[in-house]
Amino acid sequence: MDDNKTWQKLAAELLGTAFLVFIGAGSVPATLQLNGTATPFSMDSLVDISWAFALIVVVTVYVFGYIGGNHINPAVTVGLAARGFFPWKDVPGYLIAQVVGATLGAFAIVGVLGDANIGSTITGYGDHSVLQAGFAEFIGTFLLVFTVFGVIHRKAVGGWFGLVIGFVVFAVILVVGPTTGAAINPARYLGPIIVNVALGHGANVHPEQILTYIIADILGGVAGALLHGIIAKTDADAKAA
Repeated sequence: MDDNKTWQKLAAELLGTAFLVFIGAGSVPATLQLNGTATPFSMDSLVDISWAFALIVVVTVYVFGYIGGNHINPAVTVGLAARGFFPWKDVPGYLIAQVVGATLGAFAIVGVLGDANIGSTITGYGDHSVLQAGFAEFIGTFLLVFTVFGVIHRKAVGGWFGLVIGFVVFAVILVVGPTTGAAINPARYLGPIIVNVALGHGANVHPEQILTYIIADILGGVAGALLHGIIAKTDADAKAA
């Protein structure tokens, strides 16, 4: 048998999500240290941060994808399960591995960069309304998961899926980032929060925003998964079902 064991898949999810948070979220305090706090999110800075996320996503797709699928995002996992591409019984283990991995990745940021700007790893929507923030996260995650299903489809052009997923992450952050920080991933969102609280920086956390991110991201992921199924389905798929 060439299938990986369950613990290997969970380890891959944990490490992949840790990589994502360490490089992606870590690029934010790194930018602050280099540019100062006056204009941390100029377009140049946002582009740099977007590239960090995009590049590490590409890396994890090719490094971990063949082990456990490289979901590294609860919205992707739940979306796959909603479409019947992933067993529901395995969802809890993946979600736990992703949140633990995101937490370890955030701790690694502190180890490398210190905790002076660790609050910047938490995405937030500031003075934007809950409705606007929720929609921004919903549409960003929708685009991400819809793209994931597009590139893994049996008729998709092979070999480019990692780059395409990285590109959509880059593009989404450029537009959604100014509103919510573009978490588009509940694990990426929760990991830095856990670390901030653990290190005594609870003031950086806005508890009233947590459900907005989690609900919007999960709903966006499920919507992206289901809509792709409706648009891409052919008679051959119907017969196979």
